[in-house]
Amino acid sequence: MEENGQAKRKLVIVGEVLGDGKAGHGAYEEHGRVHAKYIGLAEQKGDMHVVIPLTGIYNPKRGDGVIGKIADVIFSKWLVDINSPYEAVLPLSEATDEFIDMTRTDLTKYFDYGEVIFAEISNVSKTKNVQLSMKNRKCRKLRGGRLIKVTPAKVPRIIGKSGSMVEMIKELTGTQIVVGQNGIVWVKGDNEHIAVEAIHTIEEMSHVSGLTDRIKDMLTTAMGTSPRAEAAVDENA
Repeated sequence: MEENGQAKRKLVIVGEVLGDGKAGHGAYEEHGRVHAKYIGLAEQKGDMHVVIPLTGIYNPKRGDGVIGKIADVIFSKWLVDINSPYEAVLPLSEATDEFIDMTRTDLTKYFDYGEVIFAEISNVSKTKNVQLSMKNRKCRKLRGGRLIKVTPAKVPRIIGKSGSMVEMIKELTGTQIVVGQNGIVWVKGDNEHIAVEAIHTIEEMSHVSGLTDRIKDMLTTAMGTSPRAEAAVDENA
């Protein structure tokens, strides 16, 4: 069954029978049936059952865009806190293409203690050593604003299909927003508090259908506008 072009999801508990078919992410097969591996939202895609966990730590994956804070600066690299049990390292070679004389250069000139960055995970070893890169054009320092934490599993819901949800929040609140796959969100602008409230609402109500319209109504009310008011303005223009 689908709603608004998306498969309908249902809340399940660990071990709950999802049905017949194949086990995808968050599911397993036992005695010919597919069961849920986590407490989460179950979804069926064809004969494949998947479960999106509602809680859990961030498990780094290559290609993820993450928001991190510089935790330490040591010879030829930076250590970065990415809201994960695993240590992340930004090597000098992945931070800049410039030639740097290590005997004369203070690395804090590039990234200093406590600074916040949006970086890409370029590699994750079998022992979970995480390497970051700043070479993607989207990677940059995030100056000012505020950081909030969300459940990493809820990040796709906050971003929305093709970025639709987060773009709507940015447009209606006039804020800048960067969402890290590691469950850290950076928000900057005069209406930060409204955008943050919307993001936390999405996190709490991620299982609710029609969430996009609900968030839109919430934001237009908070910003002192409404679809009806906008329509009236258009008619009188």
